Amino acid sequence: MLRPEGARSLSEADWTDVVATARNANLLGKLATTLEQAGEAAPAAPQRHLTGALMLSARQRQSVVWEAHQIDAALAPLGHPVVLLKGAAYAMSDHAAAGGRLFGDIDLLVPREAIGDVEHRLMGNGWTPIKTDAYDQRYYRQWMHEIPPLVHAQRGTVVDIHHTILPLTAKHRPDPGRIFRHARAIAGFDRLMTPAPEDLIVHSLCHLAHEGEVNNLLRDLHDVACLLDEHATDPDFPARLADAAADHDLLDPCALGLALVARYFDRALMRQAATSLSARLGRPASTALIALYDDALQPSPTGHCTATGHLARARIYLRSHRLRMPLAMLLRHLSRKAWMRMTTRPKSVPQEG
Repeated sequence: MLRPEGARSLSEADWTDVVATARNANLLGKLATTLEQAGEAAPAAPQRHLTGALMLSARQRQSVVWEAHQIDAALAPLGHPVVLLKGAAYAMSDHAAAGGRLFGDIDLLVPREAIGDVEHRLMGNGWTPIKTDAYDQRYYRQWMHEIPPLVHAQRGTVVDIHHTILPLTAKHRPDPGRIFRHARAIAGFDRLMTPAPEDLIVHSLCHLAHEGEVNNLLRDLHDVACLLDEHATDPDFPARLADAAADHDLLDPCALGLALVARYFDRALMRQAATSLSARLGRPASTALIALYDDALQPSPTGHCTATGHLARARIYLRSHRLRMPLAMLLRHLSRKAWMRMTTRPKSVPQEG
């Protein structure tokens, strides 16, 4: 993806590996977009896979736009600000990161005091809770940055309603008020907005460090690279990005995320932004953590990784949970969930007479 002209020299076997590797990393549509924009074409067999990925991405993007209109109509009477996050924000603002990307849940950010009103309006318009267990409901509502997700009864689309971007128990304390203050309206919508570019990138970088899942990590790094590319000619952008990271108490996670982006998708602006963040932080991003992510990121045609890779992924997963909540609380939560899995019986299937 860094050198699309290299596609000309790939053999049939090379293309098989490239397509499989990109698919496993959830990057096939982005690879197709990169080649298309560079005027490069693949041979007929791999091109069918690339074209299929583009068609799927376009269809999902249309679905996001449709759902955004339904959500906007449902929530407009409330008068509360509603900010789209992550993939939905990319799609609705026509960011380059949306090109060829696959979209999942629709993430919303609303003021914490508006959560109940927003939830009731959406439930009155066809969305229902996915998690109905009393413990899960209490866990989400007391400690998390979001309530349990809602799924539409007919369309199957999932909405996550956030009131901030990290759990209330997390080590770092981002400022959702900053996102609301700098959010930008979307033409043709009454209430829906998207974050300012700095907040959008900070949230993406924060997500890299705190989620702990590496399956989509390379795709998420590429998202940030695309978002940064949009500001490549703005010399003041690295400083504004550092200001946003500082306002959100996320200098450390953002420095790590930018260092990883610069490592895999090298751009001058990324190096400048990483330098600016490191200067605010007083030190560069941890080389040990960068090495850990190097071990964990092992894209391959088979999707398998080495024992070292599995260990690195486990360490990243555990580290992310430690960032999200204190150790004692984490152990209680994991113990409770394990006990529930062991003691909850599956629903019995009636026997045929």
